Amino acid sequence: MRQRLEFADPGEAAGLAAFLGRLLRWEKNAAVRIQAGGGVAGVFAKPARFEVVVVRTGRLLGPPGTPGSTGSTPGTAAAELDVTVSAGELLEGVEEPTETVTVPGPVTGPPWTGVLPPRGGWQAFAEAPPDAVRAVAVAAVAEFRERAERLTPAARTRERLDALAEEIWSRPLGRTELPLRAVHAAHALGFLGGTEPLGLLKAGPWLRLRAPAGSVVVRQGGDRGPGLSVTPV
Repeated sequence: MRQRLEFADPGEAAGLAAFLGRLLRWEKNAAVRIQAGGGVAGVFAKPARFEVVVVRTGRLLGPPGTPGSTGSTPGTAAAELDVTVSAGELLEGVEEPTETVTVPGPVTGPPWTGVLPPRGGWQAFAEAPPDAVRAVAVAAVAEFRERAERLTPAARTRERLDALAEEIWSRPLGRTELPLRAVHAAHALGFLGGTEPLGLLKAGPWLRLRAPAGSVVVRQGGDRGPGLSVTPV
C-alpha cells in the first residue's frame, strides 16, 4: 500500500512540485530518496552533471500514512519512511490543495542514494546574502556561455566544454571552501529566492549551502581565495 505525506505548512506541496519539476528538466529519469519521520520529511536528489546532493525538507502533520487513513495518534512515535522512488512519479502524486503527496512504489536507486550527508554535526561558519550569491551564479553561467561561444565549432567538443565547466564550477565561493557548483545547483533549483541570509556549514568532509527552500551539499573542499565577502558566524 502506498503511503502519503501530509505537510504542516501551506505551500509546501507546491514548493515540492516546483523542486521536482526543475530536477526533471536536468534528468527526466531522475530518482529521489525520501526519508520521513519525527515530523519532518526530506527529499534528496543528485541533479545530473552538478556533482552535488540537494535536499528539500518540510514539516509533516503526522507520520506517513496510507490514503484514506488518519495516521497514528498524535504524540505517538512517528513511523519511519525511507525509500527511493521515481521523481516523475512522485511529482504526479503531489496534491497542492490538500498539501499532500502520495509516495510511489520503490525503484532501484543509483549509487549516490546509499551515501547521504550526515543528519547532525553541522557547524555554521559563515553567512552570505542571497542577492550576492545569485549574482555570482548568474555571472558564472554567463562566463561559461561566453567562453563556450568563443570556441570554434571544431574546438567545441564535449571534452572541452566539460573542462571549461570544471574550471568555473570548481572555484570557491568567496573566501570559503564551498565550490561554485553548489551555488549553480542552488540557483538552478530555485533555492536562492527571498532575502534571508544563506548559511554555510561544515560536517567533516561535507560542505553545505543552506537556504530556506533547501540545501545543497558537496563532499569536497577547495583553496580559499578572494571574491565574495561573507559574514562569519
